[in-house]
Amino acid sequence: MSDSLSWTTETGKPATTRVPQFADAAEACAWLASVSSELRAALHRHGALYLRGLPVHDVDDFAKVRDVLIPQRTPYREKATPRSSYGNDVYSSTDLPPNQPIRMHNENSYTLTFPGLLLFACLTAPEEGGATPVADCREVLRRLPAGLVARMRAAGWVLSRTYSEHISLDWRTAFATESREDVEKYCADSLVSCEWDASGALRTRQLRPGIIRHPGTGEEVWFNHMAFWNSWSLDEELREALLDEFGPDGLPFETALGDGKPLTAEDIETINAAYEGATMRRTWQPGDVLLVDNILATHGRDPFRGDRRIVVAMGDPVELDACRPTVAPAAREEQTA
Repeated sequence: MSDSLSWTTETGKPATTRVPQFADAAEACAWLASVSSELRAALHRHGALYLRGLPVHDVDDFAKVRDVLIPQRTPYREKATPRSSYGNDVYSSTDLPPNQPIRMHNENSYTLTFPGLLLFACLTAPEEGGATPVADCREVLRRLPAGLVARMRAAGWVLSRTYSEHISLDWRTAFATESREDVEKYCADSLVSCEWDASGALRTRQLRPGIIRHPGTGEEVWFNHMAFWNSWSLDEELREALLDEFGPDGLPFETALGDGKPLTAEDIETINAAYEGATMRRTWQPGDVLLVDNILATHGRDPFRGDRRIVVAMGDPVELDACRPTVAPAAREEQTA
């Protein structure tokens, strides 16, 4: 690797480099293009990279950097959380309330085509908290017990979603359409079962592999939303309130292993502990850019106080079939949990 890139690796923090000083975003982009192969090699080693000191002051600057680092864009499919669009395929990282942490996940792990790369940038740093933590999925897999890994490798995981105007996103927002026929066609093409209830709410289910291989490095990784969207990950009072209000079949998200055996609170606690043991975070500073290999690393969000403006873009689309999944994706007609 050239002398222009020197990585600092500290316990509990993602690999970080302080970039040279540039006059403007255009000059920075020319430099980024010249070291792109070195960045990709470092990304394969570390899973996520912090670039500190780039002249990224607004959405336009960020979009210019994105076009160098991620020239091929990926649409946001089967939307799950509210985001603001700033145009040019640049979004807020999330619009969820600042007191809510977002657990570790791989973006769009439940779709058949997902972004291979994510790019975050800090335009306004919060007064307190608000980091975007990352965790190496290879390390997460190593930390999990053999029995749980074997179940995932053999059976995959099942995602059940209920789209309702009362909680989470409604189907019109999630699928960016007003047409039920469009939703049904998307689901049929994407191996997702779907059904409508009498109130017009949509319920979907899909079986997906939870262990795949990185198409570039060949390494096996833990790649899913299973713990993030399992009801056992919720605060106990909130979980009980949601179950009382909507019942187990009406939760906005629920997950299970594909073998049909229920997940226990201890199973989910074990997975979340593996994520936490592999988690790295760095406090945001204005102009910071975080490049994440979405297969090699998860990401999340810490709660925060004060104004926080983190933008995100995604691209480098990857087909699930290219990742040697241990389970074939399929629609799942009946709930398994």
